[in-house]
Amino acid sequence: MKRTLLAIAVCVGAGSAALAADLPMAPPPPQAPAMYFKSPTPLYNWSGFYLGGNLGYGFSNSGSSFSDTMGSSFSSSNNNQFLGGGQVGVNWEFGPGIVIGAEADFDWLPNTQNSFTLTPPGGAAPAASATINNRWLTLADARLGYAWDRFLVYGKGGGAFVGTSNGGAAIAGTGTSVGVSGPSTNSGWNAGVGLEYAFWNTWSVKAEYDYVRLNSASYTIPAGSPAPFGAGDVINSNNRVINLVTVGLNYKFGPW
Repeated sequence: MKRTLLAIAVCVGAGSAALAADLPMAPPPPQAPAMYFKSPTPLYNWSGFYLGGNLGYGFSNSGSSFSDTMGSSFSSSNNNQFLGGGQVGVNWEFGPGIVIGAEADFDWLPNTQNSFTLTPPGGAAPAASATINNRWLTLADARLGYAWDRFLVYGKGGGAFVGTSNGGAAIAGTGTSVGVSGPSTNSGWNAGVGLEYAFWNTWSVKAEYDYVRLNSASYTIPAGSPAPFGAGDVINSNNRVINLVTVGLNYKFGPW
């Protein structure tokens, strides 16, 4: 009996092995597409030194006031002019998109003026129209911004320096004009805001607004000048303001 059962078991095992050999092999487990194993594109890094150029528009006299030693009355007008120049700076990005930096700008102001009309006390003498010519502007600012990958929003603030070409005063109805002498450089402070976008590799474009507030300065009318000016009349400019709207292009060397 035992021999019979053993023979039956051997036959069943041999049959199962033969049947298994005839069955197809199980397919391999599914593989995720290769694209799911690629590393994500890294965020743009704003760190590095950069330089660039800018073009824009400047307008003066918003908030400016004038006075003189004679007690004359003054009225001023806005003056507008295109400007152009360049900038150089450095950024450092750290944390979740926080960007700090420093920047220096230099722009030519072809003829951005502060103009005003002077009327002497009582209006007995003819009025005069005078100008103070701004020739160049330098800004030295710290910057603080926040970046969303290639898009940066920032604020800036620091010192401002304006080169002044002394203007003149034309006396109404006489065809006579006199020179005005004063400081060749007027300093003050600056505050601005801007948007910048890194559109290709290390190139970026920006748009910016700057408010420049200059310190008070004095301008002297030469002695012996005709009315409405007195002998050695001194004209004081207070709160001179230049507003700037610019667009620019930067190239970044970095990150370090």
